[in-house]
Amino acid sequence: MSSLFRCLLFLAAFLPAISTAIAQQQKAVIPGDFADPSIIRKGTQYFAVGTSSEWAPHFPIYVSTNLTDWKQIGYIFDKAPEWTSGSFWAPEYYFNKGTYFIYYTARRKKDGVSYIGVATSAYPDKGFKDHGVIIEHGKEAIDAFVYNDNGQRYITFKAYGLDKRPIEILGSKLSADGLKLEGETFSLLKDEKGIGLEGQSILKQGDYYYLFYSAGNCCGIQCDYNVRVARSKSLTTPFQNYQNNPILAETAEWKCPGHGTFVSTPAGKTFYLYHSYNKKNNVFTGREGMLAELSWDNQTGWPSLKPQITATAIASKSSNFSDTFDGKKVAQAWQWDFRNSDPVVKQTNGNLYLRGAIKTGNSSGIVLTLRPVSTSFTVTTTVTNQNTALKGLAFYGDANTAMGIGVTKNKVEYWVVKDNKREVIATEPLPSPTRSVNLKLVASPDLTCKVYWSQEPGKWTELKGEGDYSYQFLPQWDRSPRVGLNFKGSPDQQAVFSSFALTYQ
Repeated sequence: MSSLFRCLLFLAAFLPAISTAIAQQQKAVIPGDFADPSIIRKGTQYFAVGTSSEWAPHFPIYVSTNLTDWKQIGYIFDKAPEWTSGSFWAPEYYFNKGTYFIYYTARRKKDGVSYIGVATSAYPDKGFKDHGVIIEHGKEAIDAFVYNDNGQRYITFKAYGLDKRPIEILGSKLSADGLKLEGETFSLLKDEKGIGLEGQSILKQGDYYYLFYSAGNCCGIQCDYNVRVARSKSLTTPFQNYQNNPILAETAEWKCPGHGTFVSTPAGKTFYLYHSYNKKNNVFTGREGMLAELSWDNQTGWPSLKPQITATAIASKSSNFSDTFDGKKVAQAWQWDFRNSDPVVKQTNGNLYLRGAIKTGNSSGIVLTLRPVSTSFTVTTTVTNQNTALKGLAFYGDANTAMGIGVTKNKVEYWVVKDNKREVIATEPLPSPTRSVNLKLVASPDLTCKVYWSQEPGKWTELKGEGDYSYQFLPQWDRSPRVGLNFKGSPDQQAVFSSFALTYQ
């Protein structure tokens, strides 16, 4: 028997096992940073909205027809509501009598405290009008959820600072128009053991109301989030915890699942859209949108959640993004740190123009960003104009935590901002300062970043500093770093780009 034939027999024996292993992996249905998702169905379409934190526009909206393939179609707010200053968390969809509601958490401008606001629209994906704060309670009130109990709507929320009482899930009646509270608040669940509780959703099954909630630390490397359930025969009396909690916890591939809401399909199945960290990419791709199916134990009456299995757990080609800026509108995927910059973005004749005001203390400049879905990617762009402003690519965690490569005047530079201190790692003069410059940034799973430049097609030159710079310092506690186009200059200058591409290995 030839060695080639033996090899073929070996592969034939093992390929079915390999195929089965791949088929049993769990995949994010909305990959990349999409925390605290809320979901609603309109006919055969599903709409999901998630936390945007410090990125603008605020609260991205996705649409799907099958719960597994999603496309971004807009945002709840193009501009921050007047009362807010940041921390746009935990939006909650609700529909009632022709009106779509978004109950959302944001930090109030006048005192920096997080409270719950409300916005309404005749559509699920556009035209939302803000109505200001609806819940101002204790030292902080976040994570709204609305439940309709035989025609009476209730809103529940997580509350802090209640006369030295522990964190609680509180509830209140909603007014008929859904824009204010009515009557006294009541307690559904108290955090007696100090484990944390938030991100609640409510369903009724048989004689019981079931309160699904998240416990533990939600975010970052040290997270220990999980999903638990409690029940009560009355919505307004305390709930009793399930002895077999948690019902959704860490798996071999994913950790810290939580903060989701439910949706029913036309076929009668119920699914839970929630977030979780991919163990492979961890905080570098953030809390990603996941799906689990709900079922009930007919003997005990308690529910269970089964994570949905898909074909592969790696970033697919469908996650790649490229743009030659030929469209009439700027792509909806772009976001920016609105607290530290005020960008002006224009797209025309195959070019994207980026300029704007950079707030004092921002050492990184304006970064027009995308959400990475992996720690292994390549991003490229072409800079077509010449001036003294820095124009290029950036990998951005926050204004004081970023790195990138850019063109300024007659040179290209590799720069890093760490602890709000900017350092130029390496520079190189351009042989032809008046010509366009191609730039490339390569991120690897070992958390190192390499940068390259070129003025000749296919002839890349690596710009090296003192060793390969790690990007492990970039993530913020509640959000993943992002990659994109960078401008750092005066308001009368601009950066002009003729292409951009983000591809995954």
